[in-house]
Amino acid sequence: MYDFTIIVPVYNEEENLERVEKELLAYIAIATKKTSILFVNDGSKDKSQELIEAICQRNEAFNFINFEANRGLSAAIKAGFDHVEAPLVGYIDSDLQTAPEDFNLLLQHIGEYDLVTGVRANRKDSFVKNISSTIANGIRRAFTSDGMDDTGCPLKVIKSDYAKRIPMFKGLHRFLPAMILLQEGKVLQVPVQHFPRVAGTAKFGVWNRLLGPLMDCFAYLWMKKKYINYTVKSKG
Repeated sequence: MYDFTIIVPVYNEEENLERVEKELLAYIAIATKKTSILFVNDGSKDKSQELIEAICQRNEAFNFINFEANRGLSAAIKAGFDHVEAPLVGYIDSDLQTAPEDFNLLLQHIGEYDLVTGVRANRKDSFVKNISSTIANGIRRAFTSDGMDDTGCPLKVIKSDYAKRIPMFKGLHRFLPAMILLQEGKVLQVPVQHFPRVAGTAKFGVWNRLLGPLMDCFAYLWMKKKYINYTVKSKG
């Protein structure tokens, strides 16, 4: 029924979810593809699941997956990839520091490319957060040579067949463009809007922005060396 499904990972975001509903409904009305929403509740301990179920009951295009326990952002994204049925899948954080309407900017290019990611222009984060992200992106780019300036940007569109082949593990959400390149796909980055967080609390600090990506780079190098890639020429 849908051409495009947006994954929204949720972890203790009860203060944001009504705003998320409003913003995503507004986007669906102007979307260039017929769009559905898939919440992935990553074991929230607040009232997030109660709110998600209410949102889904009153909106036909909204669905959810609810984890038994918190498993992290990479697991939430992986679950979304596994369950999506639309040919295109998107991803946005539930803090809405990026704008859903900017999905239309990314969708303009998805025909030629297999992943299109946002680049947060004029970031509205703290100085420490911006510096730690800049350093982490520099480290990751040196290891992967993916040419991406901001893989942490929580606004992406991917062709679903590529997304479903990504062998995700904890922390690999930072390497989505590199994992598409391993499949000999094409990636592109496009400037998008960025806004300060207005409710809830950030789930990542300085240390897991720096040490986590550094350790994950070595996991990526191992995977790149061992990655199996093939193309079927014919069937009979």
